[in-house]
Amino acid sequence: MARIAIGGMQHETNTFAPSKATYQAFEQGGGWPSVQVGASMFEALEGANIPAQGAIEAFRAQGHQLLPLTWAAASPSAHVTRDAFERIIGSLEDGLKPAMADPSGLDAVYLDLHGAMVTEDHDDGEGEILRRVRGIVGNRVPVVASLDLHANVSQAMVEHADAISIYRSYPHVDMAETGARAAFLAMHMLARGKRPFKRYQTFSYLTGIPSQSTFIEPAKSLYELLQQLERKHHCFLSFAQGFPMADIHDCGMSVLGYGDDAQELDLAMLSMTDAVESAEKDYALELYTPQDAIQRAMRLGSLGRPVVIADSQDNPGAGGNGDTTGLLNALLEVKAQDACLGLLIDPAAADRAHEAGQGASLEFELGARSGLAGHHPVRGRFTVERLGDGRFTCTGPMFKGFRMQLGKMALLRQEGVRVALASIKCQAADQAMFRHLGIEPSSQRILVLKSSVHFRADFQPIAAEVLVARSPGPALADPADFAWTKLRRGIRLNPLGNVF
Repeated sequence: MARIAIGGMQHETNTFAPSKATYQAFEQGGGWPSVQVGASMFEALEGANIPAQGAIEAFRAQGHQLLPLTWAAASPSAHVTRDAFERIIGSLEDGLKPAMADPSGLDAVYLDLHGAMVTEDHDDGEGEILRRVRGIVGNRVPVVASLDLHANVSQAMVEHADAISIYRSYPHVDMAETGARAAFLAMHMLARGKRPFKRYQTFSYLTGIPSQSTFIEPAKSLYELLQQLERKHHCFLSFAQGFPMADIHDCGMSVLGYGDDAQELDLAMLSMTDAVESAEKDYALELYTPQDAIQRAMRLGSLGRPVVIADSQDNPGAGGNGDTTGLLNALLEVKAQDACLGLLIDPAAADRAHEAGQGASLEFELGARSGLAGHHPVRGRFTVERLGDGRFTCTGPMFKGFRMQLGKMALLRQEGVRVALASIKCQAADQAMFRHLGIEPSSQRILVLKSSVHFRADFQPIAAEVLVARSPGPALADPADFAWTKLRRGIRLNPLGNVF
């Protein structure tokens, strides 16, 4: 029986976003569990599709002893503050140091990380975490990590981790599964008594996150190929499509490989990297204006088969605050019928709705709380149709088992347009978010969701069509639209696009 330490810190950093991630953001979680230290981690993560939970279950199934350190996650935003990073990782270090000094020792470390965290002090947040952990445990103890599909994998991450496992689905329905894969890599090393060979390759172009969905090409086929190559060459591969909203040197896609046979591993890596290079032209994706998306949705949407419009550029899952009003304005201007937009993150409006009470009709100023230039609230009279406390459990494929705490929620209506409000930001990726307010998503003609891709897991099965809108917001769908400064030279800013 091995003694294995478990911890982690998840944050996806959009360096162009308006708001930083404070320690309070990690306490709130934004849909994720709050900061956990020690044994409370096990209860907080139980039953959730979270990488650390997958690792916990895999280790326990083999009878290993687990040492819980510190685990934390927050909604994507701008940089993680110095205070938040040092408090969380300092706590993790404080748990790890005594474990190394204990006579029973430590056999391995598993870390649940994201791979695209940028802090006020560190452009490569995960590289810094892994460096610190390696400094404590030394070279004898295997260190493995799981990362998000949107990881911007750095040389430091590869160097300080003995193996890395990365999500293979977007929407991320395999988060717990990825944690389990990382656990199996650790157990494989412990059984063999040696580390695998490792390989790492980056690429020369960026892709927008709406085009990275594994529900569509080319990502769908690339991940199918990855698994075929693993079986053929008896190795372990990971493909990160990168998070193209982080202005850092290492932003971009990468392929990682681990194996006991160096020659077979090299053959698998060559096939996978060639496929990613060849897929560049296929990553282009049509983006609609708000007006064009709504006009198309009004023509094609029907009760029971709504057209789903992704308000991708205000996605809270990519650093947006979920409060821009471009698509809401467009819905109201054309008096769309049987349309619902959510989640609009506006705690002040949610408070006002709760004070007025269900059935009240009153004037609201909705959205535009972030102070982004050129963004304005929607002013008008709305009826308060339903109120909620924001506490419910998600049921969809990605967020299944997540116990949401989104603060006061409310459903407002102006003629045929409804708006689902929440107080704590979280992207609209689970139908339970609407059912909590009495809306059955399939009963609408038009659904506007503040999400880029994660919504597809739960909403695409009910959709007549899915459209991606280019409405104002900080999570730009085309990487070429960002004002890059730190990105490495020579990389194309979008598929077959201009070189930075």
